[in-house]
Amino acid sequence: MTKLLKTRLAKEKPTGHDLVLVGCLEREAPETGGLPTPVAAAARRAAGRGGWSGKRGQTSTVQVGGKSPTTVVLRGLGRRARLDRRALKRWLGEATRVAAADGFRRPLLALPALQLTAGFSGALFLFRELALSGYRFDGFLKKPPGGRLRDIRVVAPPGDLAPYQDGWRAAGKVAEAIGFARDLANTPPNVATPEWMAEQARGLAAERGMEIEVLGTEELEKRGMGGILAVGGGSANPPRLVRLEWGSGDRSVSFVGKGVTFDTGGISIKPGANMDEMKFDKSGACAVLGIAQGAADLELPFRFRAYLPLAENMPDGRAYRPSDIVRCYNGKTVEVLNTDAEGRMILADALAWAAEEKPDDLVDFATLTGACVIALGQHGAGLFSHHDDLAADLLAAAGEANEYLWRLPLWPEFGEEMKGLHGDLQNIGVRWGGANSAAAFLSNFVRGARRWAHLDIAGPAYVGRGNKRAFGATGYGVGLTLAWLMTGAGRS
Repeated sequence: MTKLLKTRLAKEKPTGHDLVLVGCLEREAPETGGLPTPVAAAARRAAGRGGWSGKRGQTSTVQVGGKSPTTVVLRGLGRRARLDRRALKRWLGEATRVAAADGFRRPLLALPALQLTAGFSGALFLFRELALSGYRFDGFLKKPPGGRLRDIRVVAPPGDLAPYQDGWRAAGKVAEAIGFARDLANTPPNVATPEWMAEQARGLAAERGMEIEVLGTEELEKRGMGGILAVGGGSANPPRLVRLEWGSGDRSVSFVGKGVTFDTGGISIKPGANMDEMKFDKSGACAVLGIAQGAADLELPFRFRAYLPLAENMPDGRAYRPSDIVRCYNGKTVEVLNTDAEGRMILADALAWAAEEKPDDLVDFATLTGACVIALGQHGAGLFSHHDDLAADLLAAAGEANEYLWRLPLWPEFGEEMKGLHGDLQNIGVRWGGANSAAAFLSNFVRGARRWAHLDIAGPAYVGRGNKRAFGATGYGVGLTLAWLMTGAGRS
């Protein structure tokens, strides 16, 4: 079960907290209007000490009360003009980690009035980031570490509470969806096989009243889905293709997520270094399941479909080979030049099926290319679309969700590079612009969708083992997609 920090809205002038954490802007007095009188007085005393200015990360601590004292900690936010969502997210993470490490269990958070945290959008951001600051993936540890916060209460800002409360409620559902996606992606490949992923989708469908269809090897063969069959052919764990459907409304939205449960590279095997991180090659499918959960829980007024092509790319005697020619669901043939370009092979079948059902919007998520990581680094994803309006909406939603997204071109020349010699297409292009040519390859399988966008999430889908504290899946794409959908539904 997803472990997050539970967030609550504090009652007026709340008491009974062992820690009151007060965020203070540089050169501004602490805002204490929502705090009990003794705590507010203590905060003002702490701010009056010599040397205190509210600089980023600066702290000042006092205690109030006798038998069960309350520790009041002022923590500097830095200058108002320089505070943005990324800086505030880091501040929240640091503050909750320190509180947990110091043994506090009943913290209260008070922040100054900020545009960043005002109204529905601000509350959604604040409570989502607070909840995710407590995320842990420790179900495989014999004795999970202690010392973690269970919940935190937040002093509500003055003014109209209705939109703020709505944002708080939505934040809990979004954070749970992101946590769910992280849990799935973090699960190791000896557990998270294609069938296991399909089973998680079945569980979600049963809980949320979704229709579900799971295609096994025999049905994939009948439908001519050669891309998924080729990639999964070398594994003892056979491939699956999951389709979910739920919701109602005039607008239809479909999602496709790459689900390579482990990627050795196949016959074109990867180097051994960091190959353990290839369990994260299913992050696109995990994001789509997280989106499905969040969209259902938020009761968004659209018709949704989700498609998860699931396969394990292994090199045995049945594995597909360089120079094989594979026929995909829409009839196009693909000449295989490299078996490590497997994501586009399984996406081809799933995208063609999704597009055949003529959605208004079709969005896919895939840890598709190292080239996109080289282009953008590990912090943001690449966005590819022929549709300027859809691209603009997704970029705006990424800003709302505090996720980096950058649009890259789909020039016709990239499509030319993906034309095959003996097949209609080939599965890799030239050395340069690999993320762009991969997106151009996918564009051959989306005919029927009114608008399509591809997100190459290879960089931000997970944090590598080099950062032990943050190592693991991020759930990238869930937040921005739910923000896009909520905006489309008039909830912002």
